[in-house]
Amino acid sequence: MLKKIVFMGTPYFAVPILKSLYQNGYDVCVVYTQPPQKSNRGQKINKSPVQSFSETLNIKFRTPSLLKNNNEEYEYLKKLNPDIAIVVAYGQMIPKKILELPKKGFINIHASLLPKWRGAAPIQRSIMNLDKETGISIMKINEKLDSGPVCCKYKIDIKDNENASVLADKLSNLAADKILDVIDDIIDDKIQFNEQVHKDATYAKKIEKKEGKINWNNSAKNIVGIINGLYPSPGAWFYFNGERYKILRAKISEVKGRPGEVLNHDLLIGCSDKSIEILEIQREGKQPKKTVDFLLGSKIIKGSFLQNE
Repeated sequence: MLKKIVFMGTPYFAVPILKSLYQNGYDVCVVYTQPPQKSNRGQKINKSPVQSFSETLNIKFRTPSLLKNNNEEYEYLKKLNPDIAIVVAYGQMIPKKILELPKKGFINIHASLLPKWRGAAPIQRSIMNLDKETGISIMKINEKLDSGPVCCKYKIDIKDNENASVLADKLSNLAADKILDVIDDIIDDKIQFNEQVHKDATYAKKIEKKEGKINWNNSAKNIVGIINGLYPSPGAWFYFNGERYKILRAKISEVKGRPGEVLNHDLLIGCSDKSIEILEIQREGKQPKKTVDFLLGSKIIKGSFLQNE
């Protein structure tokens, strides 16, 4: 008899994992995802990637604004009597009374090597921190943030100049593959969960837009880490003549110059030690452009200084 699985997830990162379970014959009886959001401009309603995928495959889904003190969802899940719940970047804390409903509990797929980078933004933080490796951890959920026991970890290297979007896709595909190796063993109690070393925990707090502001007095390596870690959103940015510019891609150059100074005609910018060469840039309110196209008519020229303030 097929085991009943509840799946909870919201962003695109969760979609390949849901797809993997569905395509391999697992009974995903209901999907929970965050409710649709209105766009910043206009009244367009944006469904989560997980909701859109569930609709495509005609999987039943639910979009409660909150699970806490939500008796309707509690009774629904209780009546459903699921065997296990799998959570991937759902975006809500799950209350204890709901955590106790599935026979085999709630399993979380987290995009870091726990206990490092517990929290909302592990992929971005790992790149911004210039980590050399990351991975996924498969763990049981308890009431504290990403602190439950772990059954499996899978490592991958973070390559030079790899941005958060590329790394997220790699980790999502890795998780989609590896969950198939362990889900049956979890359901059949054939796999061991081990407590995390809690004293080694670090936290990946939610990214704030202000963190993307570039300080040219930092090292070139750290600035490129911010550019890559915050791609595509909220992005790394600077001001010039009162306008905001977002750097989408850049690489380190050995050329030295004063921090914030445009050192040549190809957008080479001085940092505290070396410099960075901007490869792709976006002026506020405009489309992204490769540097060669952006420079046609741009007022950012050799000798300009990009603002820190």
